[in-house]
Amino acid sequence: MSYDAIVLAGGAARRLGGADKPGLRVGGRALLDRVLDACADAGTTVVVGGRRATARPVRWAREDPPGGGPVAALDAGLRATTAGLVLVLSADLPFLDRDTVRALLAADGPDGALLRDPDGRDQPLVAAYRAEPLRREIALLATEHGTLNGLPLRALTAELDLTPVAPAAPLASFDCDTWEDLAAARARIREHGTVLEQWINAAKNELGIDVDVDVTALLDLARDAAHGVARPAAPLTTFLVGYAAARAEAQGADPAQAVLDACRKTAELALRWADEAQPADPQESGSG
Repeated sequence: MSYDAIVLAGGAARRLGGADKPGLRVGGRALLDRVLDACADAGTTVVVGGRRATARPVRWAREDPPGGGPVAALDAGLRATTAGLVLVLSADLPFLDRDTVRALLAADGPDGALLRDPDGRDQPLVAAYRAEPLRREIALLATEHGTLNGLPLRALTAELDLTPVAPAAPLASFDCDTWEDLAAARARIREHGTVLEQWINAAKNELGIDVDVDVTALLDLARDAAHGVARPAAPLTTFLVGYAAARAEAQGADPAQAVLDACRKTAELALRWADEAQPADPQESGSG
């Protein structure tokens, strides 16, 4: 589905004492980068705010004057987009996921769709808007008020017919407005049930790779290498699997399948290695 994305990253962060909120880190990654990952397949991504290093290339825009509020910032971002469908996100959503983004884009609302959080509150900064109705309403507001600066977002969204969409993940709408929110997000990242998934996603983004990882297969391989060969064999073996998979991908193989094939071959080797530690003659096990 073709769409452009606008990420609003220029707020004053008053409840964070003016800290650089988009640059704050959760799970080792800046909040802005986490949001950009959720909309990685956008045709054009515009970030409205001060320039900074980002994990992937984006276009930059700024409302005039800076700090003019969300409607003015949205207008500045919209001027740099051309798609008929525009995803609008705030830059402080550590748990926004691609499935939620896809659900918003696929919703068939007259003027678009917005996320409705588990508490029943609509989130206009986690939404997919049809560009023409959005531009029309912004122009009407500018004519009516003479300026967009200082206008609340509800002045815009109240005039649009938006379909509410439930999040694919319960924390998709969680935002970091306070230091307590940030601490809670960091604690969530480290919860036992999700820490491996969060770590792998962070590592893939850091390394610039996008491949499905079968965590179970890799962990099983590490176990077989550690128990059947030696404990240090576990990390070394998984490294070799990754290297072999990358070489297979360069020769045209599907990367996810290449990882699975390398895991299977190496796990079988580890089991054969372990078997050799057993007596060659079954009668030897009962001798002595």
